[in-house]
Amino acid sequence: MSDTGVSARKSAVFLLDQILGEGKLMSELLGAGVLDRLPPDDRARAQRLAQDTLRGMERADRILQKHLNKYPPLTVRNALRVGTVELCTGGAAHGVVNAMVSVVAGDKHLGHLKGLVNAVLRKVAAEGPEAWSARRAPRLPKWLRGPLVDAWGADAIAAIESAHFKGAPFDLTAKDDPAALAERLEATLLPTGTVRLHGGGQVSAMEGFAEGDWWVQDAAAALPAKILNAQAGELVLDLCAAPGGKTMQLAATGAEVRAVDDSHSRMQRVKENLARTGLNARTFIKDARQFQGEFDAILLDAPCSATGTIRRHPDLPHAKDGSDFGALIELQEELLDHAWSLLKPGGRMVFCTCSLLPDEGEVQIDDALERHPDMSVDSAALDLPGIDPAWVSSEGGLRLRPDFWAEQGGMDGFYIACLRKQA
Repeated sequence: MSDTGVSARKSAVFLLDQILGEGKLMSELLGAGVLDRLPPDDRARAQRLAQDTLRGMERADRILQKHLNKYPPLTVRNALRVGTVELCTGGAAHGVVNAMVSVVAGDKHLGHLKGLVNAVLRKVAAEGPEAWSARRAPRLPKWLRGPLVDAWGADAIAAIESAHFKGAPFDLTAKDDPAALAERLEATLLPTGTVRLHGGGQVSAMEGFAEGDWWVQDAAAALPAKILNAQAGELVLDLCAAPGGKTMQLAATGAEVRAVDDSHSRMQRVKENLARTGLNARTFIKDARQFQGEFDAILLDAPCSATGTIRRHPDLPHAKDGSDFGALIELQEELLDHAWSLLKPGGRMVFCTCSLLPDEGEVQIDDALERHPDMSVDSAALDLPGIDPAWVSSEGGLRLRPDFWAEQGGMDGFYIACLRKQA
């Protein structure tokens, strides 16, 4: 690791400044190449430090509060947060304190605060670890926590927050034989057929990646394509297809797949993944609402708040404030209605969102059923290995939450409904 970790820590602080100060998403920052100048090890470490700090920020702030008379500028505060999270989770005091002092000292506008950083982090090193482990799992910001407590109750949200704090394991979908892949990688085969790894690592260096034997996909995200149950020879449409996990699942069935997304860069990833796995689908860069055709089956993974993916993307509740949710809900309704117009009579469509908000799931389907007399919910399609009947909601969709399978490492929050069109 370069310069005793100063570069990685400085970059972690920069990521936090952009997320907390500018409302940027981690994916936007990484996509823009903000860490590209770092060596791969430092890049991975910077990202991990920023994510760990976002997950533990409430705990870090409570510990720091005791040692600060007033809040310093955001960059210094973020440096203290990163240092506190490291110190409280096993980081060596001398190395962490010196590195964070160097990060602040290297900023010409903030260098005069290096003494504060040194003094505060030395106190945190002495007292912090014990205070850290005594605290509850950090809570979601109020703007999101309130609606979720209204939807699922305080106990469920506390369990979800515990799942968020633990982070997400590494899940794979096998191209062919999940049991054989799990054995090869010494991983766990989950009841739904997802392969769950016990450690991380560089994806492209892992066994079977280059050969296209698998792709990264959360256990919950793998279920919509399984529920659609595409058959060889069917003409299947995958709307809002990027980054392509579901496209590959559909293509692996032998169905004739059309994958549509309006993002050039994200669709490039779909093409690369299809090439790596040797699977076939025709790709189109187009607004899904403008796409035309007639299809036997359709999978619509609609753009949403992504509130179901917070354990994997802890920046989301800090970079967003919910102000765009109304527009997203309207877009989902438009996409659902348009997709329904492309479905053959007797066909089936899976609508899904990686959201914990009923307005982006259960309520969308209740409303769609009123608009479309020829639509019905096929809850029998949810009768698959590993799916608990208790997860089926009142209108017949599937409600998944991060606290489900807590002992095995949880899953993303998702809503999935299989819809049938009258013949």
